[in-house]
Amino acid sequence: MDLWEAPVTVYDALQDDLPGDDSLCLIALGFQLNPDGTIREELEERLKVMLAASEKYPNALIVCTGGGTAADDPSATEAGRMAEWLEAHGVDPSRLIAEDRSLTTAQNAIYTFDILAKLYPQVKQIAVITSDYHIATGVLLFGAEAILRDSDIEIVGNAAWHAPGGTLSTMFQAGALIELSGDVETAFEIYYETYDIHELPPLHNDSAQ
Repeated sequence: MDLWEAPVTVYDALQDDLPGDDSLCLIALGFQLNPDGTIREELEERLKVMLAASEKYPNALIVCTGGGTAADDPSATEAGRMAEWLEAHGVDPSRLIAEDRSLTTAQNAIYTFDILAKLYPQVKQIAVITSDYHIATGVLLFGAEAILRDSDIEIVGNAAWHAPGGTLSTMFQAGALIELSGDVETAFEIYYETYDIHELPPLHNDSAQ
């Protein structure tokens, strides 16, 4: 609850004093794909912020996180399309990690921590990159997941695209925290009642597995 109530400063670009090695991981939060599997403008704008961050910290690992949200292309994932875009814009593919299962921001945190804990134990600090209205939720959920896991990973920065619109309510954040705690059924009821999920495929209770 203290983490939820703490104010979060949103930055245009990643801060200057972060680690210069691969103990730093940059986390790009996904955004729903077009029905045909192509990237929407908002996701591309987030990726431009990530590209600048990746150039500022060329030794940092990069997680692209987001699952299959293309209504007409079940093979497409947000993470996959994000990684393809970054590689096409010059990012070394050896730095790119695709977390392609998640359909919620809580799942972004859960599955990313799964990957980092299992395969990248050198990561001790992370920075969240997304749209401005999404930063507080991303920082909250990744921070909460670190607490729940008793992880020594710290959130040390963020960078955001300033979206012309878009909001996430306190109720949405409450649902996401409930999802992290394990009550996925209640969380998804809150999502469907309070959040516009557009043309998303049906959400599955993967977090309980």
